[in-house]
Amino acid sequence: MKLSFPPYLIPNLAPVSGRERLRVSLGASLGVFLTGIVSLAVLGATPNLPFLIAPLGASAILLFAVSTSPLAQPWSVFGGNVISALIGVACSRLVPDTVLACAVATGVSIVAMMALRCLHPPSGTVALTAILGGPEVHALGYWFALWPIAANSLLILIAAYAYNNLTGRPYPHRPAEAKDRGTADRPPLARLGVTAQDLADILTAHDQVVPVDPGDLENLLKQAEMIAYERRSGGITCGAVMSRDVATVMPDTPLEDALKLLRKHSIKALPVVDIERRVIGILTQTDLVDRAASLRAGLQAGFAALFKRQGAGAAAGDIMSSPVLTAIPDLPLGRLIPIMSDAGHHHLPVVDEEGKLAGIVTQTDVIAALFAAEEHGDQLSA
Repeated sequence: MKLSFPPYLIPNLAPVSGRERLRVSLGASLGVFLTGIVSLAVLGATPNLPFLIAPLGASAILLFAVSTSPLAQPWSVFGGNVISALIGVACSRLVPDTVLACAVATGVSIVAMMALRCLHPPSGTVALTAILGGPEVHALGYWFALWPIAANSLLILIAAYAYNNLTGRPYPHRPAEAKDRGTADRPPLARLGVTAQDLADILTAHDQVVPVDPGDLENLLKQAEMIAYERRSGGITCGAVMSRDVATVMPDTPLEDALKLLRKHSIKALPVVDIERRVIGILTQTDLVDRAASLRAGLQAGFAALFKRQGAGAAAGDIMSSPVLTAIPDLPLGRLIPIMSDAGHHHLPVVDEEGKLAGIVTQTDVIAALFAAEEHGDQLSA
C-alpha cells in the first residue's frame, strides 16, 4: 500500500542548486565549529557549563540558508537571543511551576521580540533553556544572557558575516534601492505596476508575520514584470537597437576636443577606450560640468573657452567615470529598463566577449524599441 500525503503538508520551497546547498551546509558547519572553538578557548573545558547553546543550530540554518530573511539579521539574532534569555531567567525565578514558567517565557519572549523588531525563532528555545538548563544554568542567573548566550550569538554572527560575504551573499542583507534623485517623486518604475504601498496594504490586510523583507518582495515582482515584458517583446536585445557607429575618445584626448565631439554629433556621452578599443570609462556632459565647477570659473564664458583658459592639459581620462557599467549584445533590452529608469544611467556601452566596444544603447534607443514592440504587438492582435 502506497502512502501519500496531502500536497499542503509538504512545503513548496523555492528550488536551489546543489552548489548552494553545499555552500549553506559548509557555512553552518564552519560557523558552529568556530563558535565552539573560540568559546572553549575562552571558557575552558568546564563540563557543567555549556560552551555552546542548542538553539545555535537553528540560528545557523537561518544565518546561512536564508540570510536575507528579517529573522536572520544581526539585531534579530543577537537581540532576540539575549532578550529571550533574560525573560527565561526571570520566569524561572518568578514562576514556581516549571511547565507554566516555560509557557509564560515563550509567550512573553515572542511579544518582546515582535515589539523590539528582533523576532528570531530559535530564541524561543533560548528562553526554555534558561528554565530547563539545570542547576549550572540556574546558578548563572542573569549572567546566562551574557555567557554563553550573547557570546555565542556574537561569534556566530561574525562567522556568518565573513562566510556569506566571501561566498557572494552580502550580509547583513540590504534590499536594492533606486538611486536617490533628491526629489519627493518615486522612482519611475515605482510609479507603475505593483508599488511598495500596494505591498504594504496587502501585508497589513494579511496580518501575519511574513519572513521576507517587503523590499525584496517588491524587487522580485519587478524582475518578474521584466521577464514578462521580454516574453511579450519577442526577445529584443541590446545588439538589435544599439548604435554601432560610436564616437569615442581615448584617455589622453584633451577635454576641449571631447567637447567638440559632443557638440558635433549632438550627443551627451563618449565611451573612453584604449588603443585596442576596450572600454575603460565613459565621459558625459555631467563630468564636464563637474570639471567646470571645480575650476571655480563662470559658465558664461562657454565650455570651450573655459577649458582652453583653465583646463589646459586636462584629458578625458582625468574626469571620466570609471569603472563603467556595460552590456553585451545578447542582453535582453528589458534588463536595461531598471538600470536606466531608476539607477540613473542614460548611456550604456555595449561590449563584445573581449570587452571591446561594439556599440552604445541610450535611453532614446530603449524608448524607440518599446514603442515599436507595443505597435507590433497591437498589429498582431488586431
